[in-house]
Amino acid sequence: MWAPMAGLSPRLALPAFAGATRLCLWRSGAAARSRRSLSGFPPKLAPREGLRDLPPGVPRSRLESKRYVLSPSLAETVARLLLRDDGCDLILEINPGPGILTRALLQSGARVIALESDKAFIPHLESLGKELGGKLHVLHTDFFKLDPRSFGVIKPVVNSKLLFQELGIETLSWSNGIPLKVVGIFPTKNEKKMIWKVLHDIYSCTSIYRYGRVQLNLFFNELESQRMMANPQNPNLYYALSVLWQVAYDVKLLHVEPWSSFDISSQSVQQEKPQSKESSEQQVQQNLCLIQLTPHKDLFSQQLTSVNYDVFFHMTKQCFLKRHGKLIDHLTSLSPIDAMDILKEMDQDKNIKIIDMYPSDFKCLFETIECSKDHTFKWLYDDFMEDVII
Repeated sequence: MWAPMAGLSPRLALPAFAGATRLCLWRSGAAARSRRSLSGFPPKLAPREGLRDLPPGVPRSRLESKRYVLSPSLAETVARLLLRDDGCDLILEINPGPGILTRALLQSGARVIALESDKAFIPHLESLGKELGGKLHVLHTDFFKLDPRSFGVIKPVVNSKLLFQELGIETLSWSNGIPLKVVGIFPTKNEKKMIWKVLHDIYSCTSIYRYGRVQLNLFFNELESQRMMANPQNPNLYYALSVLWQVAYDVKLLHVEPWSSFDISSQSVQQEKPQSKESSEQQVQQNLCLIQLTPHKDLFSQQLTSVNYDVFFHMTKQCFLKRHGKLIDHLTSLSPIDAMDILKEMDQDKNIKIIDMYPSDFKCLFETIECSKDHTFKWLYDDFMEDVII
């Protein structure tokens, strides 16, 4: 049986290119049964029961520059959702900031590794760990800069292999359970670049995925969340990224939360500066969605591996360049194998369109072409196949 490989050949070392809450549990497949968008959950202002006092030595500007979980009720909800009876209580928290979610996780019995990129919060988080029993390990680094794939990256940067070895995190085989869970807020800066890096890491079994099926629990903006879970029932939101997310992960919407739960000006009893009406209304109209991404046990096969995944990326992106076109017309530019033979093997109608194919159909298409025994060359390569976008 094939097992995921940690390394890539030089040719294929391709970084992937360019209280006022509503609680629900949706899987990506749920979108097939309902056309209702996440906007069906009207945004509200969260109660102002959050951060009353700033952590010692932390200026207010630090909290305004990034988004943090500032609502204790939200923190309790997230802790409850993450610490279900699945045997994994090790949580890696991304940029905990003032530590409101950190406290909730520790009080719920979790072991927490806090990766904080802003050193101003480090002393406060370390004191929090001592206060709550020492189950907190604090490191000054940025999770989204782990294992960078480009030069000139701003510190702090940490190699995940060295980090996990230092923390004593053991590797679990891909077919076993979850070694740890990651929780945090996905950055809006360079969002698409970060998305492609995450997808590259899981498909290549590098970075944190060297250690097994690490589960991500991340807050994304509402539009990106809709795209991640889209399928042919949501054609306007269905893109190549939708396919790549859902083939790699079991995508589940855990929670929808208004912007105000992450905004210091909405949480403070007394605001230093009154917000303009336009700015305030703009923030209220945005929800953040907690998306759980659990890697599929059967992501990899004898056909789809950590070595040839870049071809799968290429195939999927090429198909969506003409999303309303027929699959049979795309096949002539993708593979030298007879298109009708491929469709027959897949048991697909010759008139099926790209926009009507589900994520599992794209994986089936790739594996069908890879399984062909009558052709030495299975794919038509062009300059696009050799593009490297960091």
